[in-house]
Amino acid sequence: MFMGKRRRESIPAEARTLLWIRVLNQLGSYALAFLAVLTGPELAPAALAAFGVAALISRWAGALLLDRLPPRTVLSLGLGLTGLSLLLLAAARTPPYVLGAVVLVGLAFELYEPATQEFLARLATGARRQQVYALLGVSLSAAGAVAGLLAAVLLPLGARWLVIADAVTCLAAAGIALRFLPPGAQRDANPRRRWRPPLPLLRLTLASTVFAIGSLAVMMFLPLALLERGAPAWAPGLTLAGAALLSPLALWMGGRQLASRGHGIVLGAGAALLGLLALAMAITDRTWPTAAAYLASTAINGLLLGRWQALVADAAPEPERPRWFAFQGSSWGVAQPVVPGLVAVFGSFAGGTGAGAFWTAALAFLVVPLVLSYS
Repeated sequence: MFMGKRRRESIPAEARTLLWIRVLNQLGSYALAFLAVLTGPELAPAALAAFGVAALISRWAGALLLDRLPPRTVLSLGLGLTGLSLLLLAAARTPPYVLGAVVLVGLAFELYEPATQEFLARLATGARRQQVYALLGVSLSAAGAVAGLLAAVLLPLGARWLVIADAVTCLAAAGIALRFLPPGAQRDANPRRRWRPPLPLLRLTLASTVFAIGSLAVMMFLPLALLERGAPAWAPGLTLAGAALLSPLALWMGGRQLASRGHGIVLGAGAALLGLLALAMAITDRTWPTAAAYLASTAINGLLLGRWQALVADAAPEPERPRWFAFQGSSWGVAQPVVPGLVAVFGSFAGGTGAGAFWTAALAFLVVPLVLSYS
């Protein structure tokens, strides 16, 4: 999985099993990218909004379930419920049923994320923990590329077949998790105690939310920016394909040299470099410097893979760790609806949507080290 044999052997066998389960699940993940196609233009805004809210609720529900159930149970439950709700979505025909099925998918969709993070946190410590989380990110990216090929084959048959394929991979992953993952022990919960996010978690989540704003601003608007600057129609796809290969390669080449560095230091320095590269993309109006700066930022992002999760796992008190994962993990869900508005504001001053996206990203990335310095 894009990492050396020696490093793979240092990963616990149970963690490797979980990674393969998540890879299997990821193979059908392109279905939700075509949710707007399935629901139609009139229903798509309501469906996407409902899914986003339900997914945030789902992540928190997954953390709360970990107070009572071991990670394997929550992981299998989340995957199984996601698969069943996707089958309901594939069978739905009228708008009310489609919207209801979308909500059910959202409510199940993130249940297994805190369980995945907690399972890996229990299996690995120290530098190995960051390696495990980084390997998860690389593996899911590779599986996502394969999922894109699967989507290209199935989409001509109809978007519903994408949903069915996603459901099948979810149900298969749930069955394999029940069969091959260790049962684990459930956590001793204290239901009488009211939990509030501590100040370090709030600062860490703020930093990761700002980082997510910068990342999403680049990811969502890079193709448009390249086309605005006169790139040929094939250039955005080729740039994204190169980035998909470059990220794991950068991790493989430089990850070991940074293994002894603190997560906060690496994340802060990496975010600062990403900010400078985004600033370069904002200033230039030429195609190839934009693409080159994006590829360089992809390499830096590869070196940061797994750092946020490892930072949370190391900082969180063990009994509260699932809730820390859920709270910090919601940062991308919070950032996503914010990005288009910020890009529109900066675009009105920068003279174009692409430039506005890169100014948004530059300012966001450059704020991250300041927030982390107080974490």
